[in-house]
Amino acid sequence: MGTNVFPHNCAQALLNNSKGELTVKVYRVGGAIRDKLLNFPSVENDWVVVGGTSSQLIDLQYRPVGRNFPVFIHPTTGEEYALARTEMKTGHGYKGFAFHADPSVTLEQDLMRRDLTINAIAEDSTGKLIDPFSGQRDLRLKVLRHVSSSFVEDPVRVLRTARFAARYHNLGFSVASETMQLMRSISEGTELDHLTPERVWKETEKALLEESPHIFFKVLRQCGALKPLFPELDQLFELKYRNRNHEYSDRGYGALIALEKSAKLSESGPVRFAVLVHSLGESANADCELSSKSKRLDLRVPMLQTLCDRLKIPKKYRELSMNFARHYKTFFLAQQLEPSKLLKLISAVSDKSSTCKFENFLLCCKGISGDGLCDDNETLTSGRYVRNAIKIMNSVMIASPKRDGLQGREIGQEIQKLQLAKLTEFKKNF
Repeated sequence: MGTNVFPHNCAQALLNNSKGELTVKVYRVGGAIRDKLLNFPSVENDWVVVGGTSSQLIDLQYRPVGRNFPVFIHPTTGEEYALARTEMKTGHGYKGFAFHADPSVTLEQDLMRRDLTINAIAEDSTGKLIDPFSGQRDLRLKVLRHVSSSFVEDPVRVLRTARFAARYHNLGFSVASETMQLMRSISEGTELDHLTPERVWKETEKALLEESPHIFFKVLRQCGALKPLFPELDQLFELKYRNRNHEYSDRGYGALIALEKSAKLSESGPVRFAVLVHSLGESANADCELSSKSKRLDLRVPMLQTLCDRLKIPKKYRELSMNFARHYKTFFLAQQLEPSKLLKLISAVSDKSSTCKFENFLLCCKGISGDGLCDDNETLTSGRYVRNAIKIMNSVMIASPKRDGLQGREIGQEIQKLQLAKLTEFKKNF
């Protein structure tokens, strides 16, 4: 957790700067208090200044965040200090608010504008907790509950609540039924349409890095937000497919199970995302049999591309997910591939200068194993086979191209010829 030292010097400096006209108080608020009470790791502090003004903070070298916004950055700690404020809905989306910040705004008024009761607890300089909305009670009950009916005014709260559900799922937390109803009302309206792609992805990426990321998408589906925000994922639900054991499974829940498994295997956000979206665009009627036929790629890859483009997903997420979607079925067929196709697979999933690309691809394969494609043992066997083939391919060198009369493209062609010969021998002896 961040520092537990309360900034008495900051409060005193503000008080001194008030020239005796105002009583300035500084409170630590929100996540730092919540996680301290839960004994949960936290890395940052947020502060509220009650009875202060923008000019006082600027005089003390605090840096304003944006123009005409009452949030300031501490000159040495870099932590955020916000003037106590109230908000009023004036338009659509999370930016559609007018705020009122002056010394008359009370701490309770500031806390009332927050999303969940567990985020509306403050601590004063003596360590006393101010909890007007019973956040401590909800921490004990392990409930994510809205502070007030104004919860519905900000569509980001749907994403944030789902993210907190993912973060604290292993502690036994769940969303209060009345809060879930408010989330449904937001999803049924048009507010989600006004969220920017950047904000949707920001919350999604945070959720992917939580201990139980699958809960984020499960909660979004429960409240009806998955369809407008992630229609490609929503289409997977209720689609039944026949696995290799001739049993029928649900593609959507299969994706969440795979995400849950991958979260236990890797802390990598790109790996978890690639596992989640690997089956986008699969046909409702297509059997989940091992196949590298291009017809299925024609459906899956463009749909994943559409999702990545719409949400402006970063390159490291995009590249791994696209590469995995293209090649994971071929990977599970690796031992059946002829040398030329094995060489193409190796070139796609590995990088000679680094083992990271292949290791991430292999983690994705392990994440989806057991869902009807391959079991864990078969995945390990395919992984060992491809890893050894990569070592063989990377070991091929031409000692002296000039001596052999090779130049330009001829060098690459000769290397590939030698690699194919080595892989042919490897396939026979494996």
